[in-house]
Amino acid sequence: MFGVVTVAEKDRLVEQGEDLADSLLDWYDGNARTLPWRTSPQDKADGLKPDPYEVWLSEIMLQQTTVATVIPYFEKFIAKWPTVTALADAELDDVLVDWAGLGYYARARNLYKCAQFVRDELDGVFPETSEELRKLPGIGPYTAAAIAAIVHDEAATVVDGNVERVMARLFNVDTPLPDVRPELRDLAEALTPSHRPGDYAQAVMDLGATICTPKALKCDGRCPWQDFCISAKAGTSEELPKRLKKAAKPTRRGFAFWGEYNNHVWLRRRPEEGLLGGMMEVPSSDWVPSNSWDNFPPPQVPIIANWREMPGLVTHTFTHFHLELKVIRLELEEMINLQEGVWAPLDRLDEFALPTVMKKIVEHVRAPVLDL
Repeated sequence: MFGVVTVAEKDRLVEQGEDLADSLLDWYDGNARTLPWRTSPQDKADGLKPDPYEVWLSEIMLQQTTVATVIPYFEKFIAKWPTVTALADAELDDVLVDWAGLGYYARARNLYKCAQFVRDELDGVFPETSEELRKLPGIGPYTAAAIAAIVHDEAATVVDGNVERVMARLFNVDTPLPDVRPELRDLAEALTPSHRPGDYAQAVMDLGATICTPKALKCDGRCPWQDFCISAKAGTSEELPKRLKKAAKPTRRGFAFWGEYNNHVWLRRRPEEGLLGGMMEVPSSDWVPSNSWDNFPPPQVPIIANWREMPGLVTHTFTHFHLELKVIRLELEEMINLQEGVWAPLDRLDEFALPTVMKKIVEHVRAPVLDL
């Protein structure tokens, strides 16, 4: 059971903030993760400053995405566009192609807009303060704080999922997420030190990623905050942070129209605004909320021709819903002029900005061919 954590107990822990920061920074100096965008605490102590472009790029990629997933994308971007000006000079489609698979594609479009803004309005130099950084396209409070703290040692409070989890356990806060977020942010801000705030911000995130993990916590002497942690003493760490039960995701259904001619497939660009905005797609019907395929209305095909339905379904899960698509296929003997879209060579689809769900359609259609 949770004991009542009094305001006085929280205040006493906050008053130990300097000891907390020092113990965490000592731990970080010996245990910091090696990440391609990170300047190690030793290199930073020797005067090497983090690259604001690399920190910005990594922070945008890491939004709602794991470090393991981001690393190869980050390395590919840096190899291809080593500076913010180089990225701004690229074609948007090239950026979207290399982003494909990371998801949340609005981030890629905002990344490109931000790069062009920094090139055109700021002579290729990122602002130094979180207040100025927040004025850039696609940079919100968290990202601005992270860049300002990590690059310029601004005493900005950086709160991601790892930090929320650490704060909930450190202070034994049992109010469920997401309602508790303002309180956890206030606690994190109260502990943010004025010395080495950039290293401290990364240290708290590393603590959550490697020690104070969602499961299999390492409260066995490896945690630098174990002696301070209220939930560790109360035996409640594994129950925190609490979360409100999420509603079941609804399912949407629709049809994808695979039009093929002479080893080319019909692709079109999605509208700039909205889900998968600006990405290329296998044309599809509206994705309609539906409980089942029973009595689902037949497809309104875009071209009057001899379409045939392929067996099986293409399934994909977005943040807020599950998607099921039936693929309707048309093989043409003569090329037709398209009112919108392009005929894309099947052996060059990697040159087009296809999101993951569209790649699944390609695999679904071509699986029998690829298995030969």
